[in-house]
Amino acid sequence: MKKLFYPLAIVTTIVYIVLFLNIKSNWVFNLDQWASDLLMDNKFLVFFHYFGEPAFVVVVAIVLLLVLWIRDHNYRGMFFALVTIAAGNVLNQLLKVWVQRPRPDIPDQLKSFSFPSGHSMTGILYLFTLAYIATEYQSSKKVKIFTWIGAVVLTVLIGMSRVAESRHFASDVLAGWSMGYTWFIIAVIWYERRKRIFKELSQKKIEE
Repeated sequence: MKKLFYPLAIVTTIVYIVLFLNIKSNWVFNLDQWASDLLMDNKFLVFFHYFGEPAFVVVVAIVLLLVLWIRDHNYRGMFFALVTIAAGNVLNQLLKVWVQRPRPDIPDQLKSFSFPSGHSMTGILYLFTLAYIATEYQSSKKVKIFTWIGAVVLTVLIGMSRVAESRHFASDVLAGWSMGYTWFIIAVIWYERRKRIFKELSQKKIEE
């Protein structure tokens, strides 16, 4: 992965902290209100919430693990996927309980807490993990670029869908994207470091 994406995790961490510290401020309220007025009841956007549903993410994660195992017994890749998707979801639930922000006040609203958005956070985690692993097996630069573009666009649509159906505030979605990206980069740094160490050890054995 291009190392220029690493510093962006510092920015996303700051964004999350700023949103967390200002969750009851006027500018966050105005941001949430503006996004709600812009996106509410947009039927096109609402559809994309299905791609962030827990059941869908679990199925995708299981398929990914099976592919990594069957294809070349890529245990590091399997662990990487578990760290990003499964552990990332646990982190999201812990943050929600810590912040305890109520969801938007609408009829038949979900009972769980709102900040940060689970769909947004797990969405960016599983989609970026898929894109990252898929491009590892791909040599075409164009395919890599389009894979990442697809992941980013679907991530954005999933997050916007939560505002469109009033399940989350826009600040919840921004926080989910921010913490999701930060967690993803932390996992990538670990994964690439382990891969580099393994490659160096393999090279030493060959030289010996």
